[in-house]
Amino acid sequence: MAHTDLNQSLKKYFGFDTFKGLQEEVIESVIAGHNTFVIMPTGGGKSLCYQLPALLKEGTAIVVSPLIALMKNQVDALRAISSEEGIAHVLNSSLNKTEVRRVKDDITNGVTKLLYVAPESLTKEEYINFLNSVTISFVAIDEAHCISEWGHDFRPEYRNLKTIIRRIGDNIPIVGLTATATPKVQEDILKNLGIQDANTFKASFNRPNLYYEIRPKTIQVDADITRFVKQHEGKSGIIYCLSRKRVEELAQTLQVNGIKAIPYHAGLDAKTRVKHQDMFLMEDADVVVATIAFGMGIDKPDVRFVIHNDMPKSIESYYQETGRAGRDGGEGHCLAFYSYKDIEKLEKFMSGKPVAEQEIGHALLQEVVAFAETSISRRKFILHYFGEEFDNETGEGGDMDDNMRHPKKKHEAQPDAEMLLGVVQKTKEKYKAKEIVNVLVGNVNAMIKSHRTDEQAFFGVGKDKTAEHWMALLRQLLVANFIRKDIETYGVIKLTEYGLHYIDHPVSFMMTEDHSYKQANDDTILTVQKGSGGSADDQLFKMLKSERKRVADKLSLPPFVIFQDPSLEDMSLKYPITLAELSNVHGVGEGKAKKYGSSFLELIKKYVDEHDIQRPDDFVVKSTGSNSALKLYIIQSVDRKLPLDDIAGAKGLEMVDFIKEMEAIVYSGTKLNIDYWIDEVLDEDQQEEIHEYFLEAETDKIDEAMEEFDGDYDDEELRLYRIKFISELAN
Repeated sequence: MAHTDLNQSLKKYFGFDTFKGLQEEVIESVIAGHNTFVIMPTGGGKSLCYQLPALLKEGTAIVVSPLIALMKNQVDALRAISSEEGIAHVLNSSLNKTEVRRVKDDITNGVTKLLYVAPESLTKEEYINFLNSVTISFVAIDEAHCISEWGHDFRPEYRNLKTIIRRIGDNIPIVGLTATATPKVQEDILKNLGIQDANTFKASFNRPNLYYEIRPKTIQVDADITRFVKQHEGKSGIIYCLSRKRVEELAQTLQVNGIKAIPYHAGLDAKTRVKHQDMFLMEDADVVVATIAFGMGIDKPDVRFVIHNDMPKSIESYYQETGRAGRDGGEGHCLAFYSYKDIEKLEKFMSGKPVAEQEIGHALLQEVVAFAETSISRRKFILHYFGEEFDNETGEGGDMDDNMRHPKKKHEAQPDAEMLLGVVQKTKEKYKAKEIVNVLVGNVNAMIKSHRTDEQAFFGVGKDKTAEHWMALLRQLLVANFIRKDIETYGVIKLTEYGLHYIDHPVSFMMTEDHSYKQANDDTILTVQKGSGGSADDQLFKMLKSERKRVADKLSLPPFVIFQDPSLEDMSLKYPITLAELSNVHGVGEGKAKKYGSSFLELIKKYVDEHDIQRPDDFVVKSTGSNSALKLYIIQSVDRKLPLDDIAGAKGLEMVDFIKEMEAIVYSGTKLNIDYWIDEVLDEDQQEEIHEYFLEAETDKIDEAMEEFDGDYDDEELRLYRIKFISELAN
């Protein structure tokens, strides 16, 4: 079709003057009746690629889509541009007989140009027979990545589409469309739809205006998020959380801090969801805190930031969710909080699934870990994942991520690169990344034993360096194209021609060390990562520790009774100089602040003046007190000497979680007298023995106490006694 005709049709139907990106070439391919495959990131104008040809071609186009809400949106939009109500229809199980009749009549009479169906509807005999009798212009399969189990949204019902389309008609052209697809998924789609001959169009995945940043996720993530949002006051943003509970909590925290935030998740009723979505679109709310149920149908061009409170399950999800920022080409800040613990949580969720599914899930998650921990350009990493090279000379947005703005030092790693590539070659390219690292550092496991690799001369050749170092190098060699992950045996590392050449002709290879986000794993109630959200002031921390020791000695108490380490760490981060500020420090609370705070505040104030320190944003993040009702209930119930298991049961808490709640109460300075319960559990001698231990102990860690008593007491008994101890001595 001539260029001018197409442009006129575009103007006539959609009111646009020009096509975007690859749209025109794709549309020409579809109109010519070719099988066509389109990979176009969200916001690139994918739907136009099948809507316009459908309006221009004879017959009806079938559009297969998994999302009912999206189908409805598109049908409404198409009806708005046409005088014919029947120009577009949805055919699904929600229609009654009369409605189905009307859809069929409109198709038979040539009124309907687009028919939207869910894959399930296509399996119904009556529909197949009917569609067989009318003219079908082509079948478009939207969200085509649903075909592949390596896609992030696999739907088994998509697997059958090829067979069903054949039953509707022999030579119907097929158009596959997806917004995210790795090389593996692209191959799956073409194979599964039987369209290896398709004209393939792939738009760039580069979004040059998006800035990617990863921060360590610490105990103070609420404060970090609140500060970030405050710094972007009045701008639109989306914050993604994994659980509904977290969505509610965080939305509340933001509201308490004067931010117009609303929650959105599948647990809210439909009316509330629509209302919240509209508030966001109409800018009555600035921030929406949501599970990934949000955003599918959202086309708000000026979302200025997307925050991930939890890392998503795959790079695809991350790309899609961050892709909702800056659609208008303006600023888009993508900030994610990463902690390996969250990844472990996601792995636990997978444990009930079939083995094959777990393997895929693990592989996708490991890519997320690699993305978070890498110190190379995040943009390059993402593009490499989707099979695209970033050109340093012409590529836009090269400096738009935290690793490029604040690069880590690079060092020469030529000998290490040779060693690693050599191991891939000598082990005959049959190991995945983790095993290659195991071979380098000399870790024996079943897999390595079965190949007898541990008997080889090169086994353990890199054991003078850490596994983390080798993994970082391996990831950088991947992105630099010396090695690749094999698609079929997903994850097995193969050498590229470039890599083989390097083994014979090595040259300089500069590597940067990965970020380390190792959490301080401690069984004390609160774990704060060193340098959370900035970094603690070491000098001040040491001074606070010696002040704590002085106060403790004066009162003949162990130091941890005064303040725990995480609290001192937080003080050396926030520099509190008033009682109100101190009681907002992690794990302190009003009671503690009043009882022990004055000398600490004097010390900090003097330190701040002497060192001319800019204190962090002068506002203190308020917490919602969403737990305050629970705390009050616990305090009152303990006052009434109710059995602890009854109190826990009444609030649906397991004993271990209930004990944590009590710990939080006494550690922040409120008394809890649980003698009545402890007297039931431990006799006088036992109590005395534990009391002596805690008085002398360097630390209140339970695992150290367990070791000391060598199994005489269980975890619960020691934790309960520690509550009594802190409550009596500290509060």
